[in-house]
Amino acid sequence: MALWFRNLKTDWLALRRPELTAVPVVFTIPDHNRVILSAVNGIAAGYGLCPGMRLADAKAMVPELQVFEDKPGRENKLLTGIGQWCIRFSPWVALDLPDGLLLDISGCAHLWGGERAYYREVVNRLQSKGYQARAAIADTSGAAWAIARFAARNPIVPAAGQGNALLRLPPAALRLEGPVLDRLDKLGFVTVESLLKIPRSNLRRRFGEDLLQRLRQATGETTEYLTWLQLPADWQERLPCLEPIRARAGIEVAVQRLLEMLCVRLAREGKGIRTAVLRTHRLDGKEQAVQIGTNRATHDMFHLFKLFELQIGQLAPGLGIELFILEAPHVEDVEQRQEALWAGKKSLQEQAFAELLDRLAGKIGAKAIRRYLPREQHWPERSIQPAQALQEKPGTSWRTDLLRPTQLLARPEPIDVSALLPDSPPMVFRYRGETHHIRHAEGPERIEREWWREAGEHRDYYAVEDQHGGRYWLFRLGHYHREGGQWFIHGFFS
Repeated sequence: MALWFRNLKTDWLALRRPELTAVPVVFTIPDHNRVILSAVNGIAAGYGLCPGMRLADAKAMVPELQVFEDKPGRENKLLTGIGQWCIRFSPWVALDLPDGLLLDISGCAHLWGGERAYYREVVNRLQSKGYQARAAIADTSGAAWAIARFAARNPIVPAAGQGNALLRLPPAALRLEGPVLDRLDKLGFVTVESLLKIPRSNLRRRFGEDLLQRLRQATGETTEYLTWLQLPADWQERLPCLEPIRARAGIEVAVQRLLEMLCVRLAREGKGIRTAVLRTHRLDGKEQAVQIGTNRATHDMFHLFKLFELQIGQLAPGLGIELFILEAPHVEDVEQRQEALWAGKKSLQEQAFAELLDRLAGKIGAKAIRRYLPREQHWPERSIQPAQALQEKPGTSWRTDLLRPTQLLARPEPIDVSALLPDSPPMVFRYRGETHHIRHAEGPERIEREWWREAGEHRDYYAVEDQHGGRYWLFRLGHYHREGGQWFIHGFFS
């Protein structure tokens, strides 16, 4: 989706100064030894004023003209603010200076009831805030840009219909430079359709590669890469470099400085990092990122640096890194502890344990570390639950009166068993192609199924030990049958 603001700066000024909505207003910029108009509102345009006109001539034509000095970068600042507001409609918003925005609305329109309702919502909301906005929806950003500015109707282009939608538009709809447009005008090319009739080799020779590139982008033959806006993080620090950083030692120094700045702010607010992301911007325009996570909120700079130290090897400096950005998208309140009072006791041990888990997660991955809590359930596979955080407290205590394996399978696996009848423990069982001769067995322990949850048979569990000293938790499902019953392995003892 493309958005075009006809009078961006004058609309913005009218929002700040409502009394100017009914008078001619212009913005001016210096140009050599004269002052020219850079933007005019609709009333001033009605008097015949336009950007590029001398201020002296404009004042002679409209004596009551309201003049404001333009400031460099104002369009960028205005569009950035509007673009960040538009992130509510799409997470992917790009600036199109000096007066437009490009939105990737893939997967968004259905939330508003379709593309037409989505289009109306965006345009009406912007116009209700005082901006004269036009919009268009197409499969490519180039086609949407062209339709928003040059098409008189049908702002929503059907899927794969951008080629036909562009045919009647002027060459300026292809976002070409002024000299190229002047040559096209002199040669009589008044529509995009007239360009398509010329062999592309001839177009390249006469007008350069830029024309063909813009044409391919608009029709979808090639992908156009955009730089998306990102909402500024509440907890972010930036470190630009006077000289590009290429060595690991330089990267480590940059990370230490960023952590020092961020951790001081966090400590002042009583906050700690749970997730932190380091982004690097290279000279060649490429961006890289590494991420760390902690089990407990912390602003300990030394500990956080050790976690980043494990990830720095993933960064390729290339020609050099010119900007480092450290942000903490997930922070939490830090648990206050009197560490000096409790030195050497449980509190410090818990902190050290959390830091150890963080370092292990940085080496082997966070998904490889799990913590389980007991749960008040009768059925074995429902009697434990994964902990969501290191600080989570169990609702009940572990049972120690019953023999339970240290490793419980998520699902019992069937095995072949030889046993005396009817309730004797198994003598031999075969699991994954290996035969185990049982030397010792304890049981049976009968566990009834939770009838209020599901129907089914009970289980008779045995803790057995084979000829190699391996210990296993086996069960027979239901009562003994003539065929011998169904046997399963459910866990392993240490």
